[in-house]
Formats: sequence, structure tokens, C-alpha cells
Amino acid sequence: MRIRPIARDDLDGLQALSQQAGVGFTSLPDNREFLAGKIEAAASAFEERTARDNRLYFFVLEDETDGELAGCCAIEGQVGHEVPFYHYRLGSLAHSSVQLDLHRTIDTLFLSSDHTGDTEVCSLFVRPEYRGEANRHLRNGALLSKARWLFIAEFRDSFPDKVLAEMRGLFDDNNRSPFWDSLGRHFFPMDFDEADRLTGLGQKSFIGELMPKFPIYTTFMPDEARDCIGQVHRHTRPALEMLKKEGLRWEGYIDIFDGGPTVEAYIDDVRAVRNSQCYRVEIDANAVDESVSRWLAATTTMLGFTAAWVGRAPRDENIVLTPAEARRLNVTTGDTLRLLET
Repeated sequence: MRIRPIARDDLDGLQALSQQAGVGFTSLPDNREFLAGKIEAAASAFEERTARDNRLYFFVLEDETDGELAGCCAIEGQVGHEVPFYHYRLGSLAHSSVQLDLHRTIDTLFLSSDHTGDTEVCSLFVRPEYRGEANRHLRNGALLSKARWLFIAEFRDSFPDKVLAEMRGLFDDNNRSPFWDSLGRHFFPMDFDEADRLTGLGQKSFIGELMPKFPIYTTFMPDEARDCIGQVHRHTRPALEMLKKEGLRWEGYIDIFDGGPTVEAYIDDVRAVRNSQCYRVEIDANAVDESVSRWLAATTTMLGFTAAWVGRAPRDENIVLTPAEARRLNVTTGDTLRLLET
């Protein structure tokens, strides 16, 4: 398995991924024209033909045995410059009566664009057959998640100070969002799926146009909806745990539609960015995999960026690869790889 930039001939594979991702995966709608545009935008980003504040770096997880796309992930260079980027910010308002000696603090939701200009890691999806500890394709989600940090570390000057990730919120057994039913549906004359679809297609201006500009008191919401605030979908929990291990934290921002948390960090504080280092490649046909240590390696060119697991730790300033690993990463003796111990 390896990570590589999406290519222009990956459209069929990307659409197949979008069809499996389903409702709630806003950034990957099943719309062929939109997906083709996303691929072209990514190609322009990797070829550095797009301004840095408008780049989309889109990667795919490729199964070398048959060339199938097993998953995807992406990095938005900076959000909110062309299309508004909205959240709710969870806050509080204090009320008091001196005469009656009564005090009350009430949670509120404020419409916010505070993350405008930040980097976003997004669109992480792994096909069901490539997930799970029992599956032979072990740690594919980790490969997708962590490869993005190696890319950011290698091209640090292309990114701003902060990074965020939006997490899918809670849905019930009927694939219904209690948060949406309590709040969003009162302001948008459409169902959740349609609002989700429009957002995925980049048509986000209606959010600012239709949502209330004043604080919303969460006490007016039913308990079922309030319980969704800052909580994640069961399928999103592994991704959230990986991000938390890298140092991203919830700071009170949630998704407009489903109430899922947005986690964030300063890029230079992210564990993988801080700890990854570069090593010189040596190829040895007799190299033996280590039983414990697992290392993630990534190339240092933007257009040819490739990431994959390698079976041994670096020694001094060198990393020894088998011929198969070198072919997977498309490197030769003397090249440079960025490595991260996981």
C-alpha cells in the first residue's frame, strides 16, 4: 500500500470511493463533474500552478496488487478565502440579578468564521474492506492520516500557522442528525442531505445568508440535540483518536449542520511535523524487517510525493530499504526520505 497524489485518470476510482462514503461525508459528494474539478484543482496544486492560499492537495491510497484505490485524504492549503468557512463557536452568557442574588450561566452558539486562513486536513476515507485490525491491510487509516503531516512538514513554507480538522457528528440508527432536526431545519428550507450536498459542492454562501446572526441559547434545544454538541459519529472515532495523538484538540468549535467537533492545533506543535526527520536512502536486497519498530517514509518532492511503511529503523543518517520498498517509493540510493516513527 502507498499514498500518492491523485491523478487525472483516477476519476472512476474516486467516484467509487464517494459512493461508498455516503451521507455525511461532505467533502466527497457523488457528483462526477465536481470530482473531476477536484482532481484538476489538486493537479494544479501539486504542479504549483495555483496560489498557495488556494491549493487543494488530494491524495489516494493505492493497493499495488491491483491498482485499486483503497482510500483518500486531502489538505486544504487555506480555508475560507474564496468560499466562506463557517462554524458555531460554543460560548456562554452570564445573567445575574443583584437584587435577587440570582446567577445563571447559559451555553450559547455563535456563528463564526474564526478559522479563515487556516489549513484543513480533510476527506479521510478508507473503503470498508481495507479497514480493521483483522484485515491484512493493517493500519491503512494511520497511513492516510499521518502521510499528510509528512507532506506538511516537508513543505512547511506552503502552510500557515494553524491546522484544523472537522469531525462528522452524531447520527442515530436511522441516519438522522438530532442536532440538525433541532436547529438547522428551522432555518434552511431543505433536508439534511440536500444541505450536506450543497456544502460538499462548495455552495456555502447560503449558510451565512440564512443562519441567525445572534447567539443561540442551547437551553432551547432538546436534550438529544444538546448531547450531540462536540460528539463524533462512531465511524469517525478512530480518526479523531489519531488526530488527538498528534496534538489536535477541541477548542469549542462545531459543525453548523451536525454539531460534530472541529479539532485544531498550531502546525509546528503537531507531533508528526515536529518529530519527522530526513535520511539518505540505501538499498539492500538482504534487508530484514524489524519485528517491533514501524516507520512511515515519504519522498521529498511535491509532484512525486509518495508515502509508505518501511520495515526498519534508520541508522545514523541513512535508511535501508529493500528493492521492493524502493520501487514502491520510487527512490534510489542517495535520494532523501522523510521518516516518522509511529
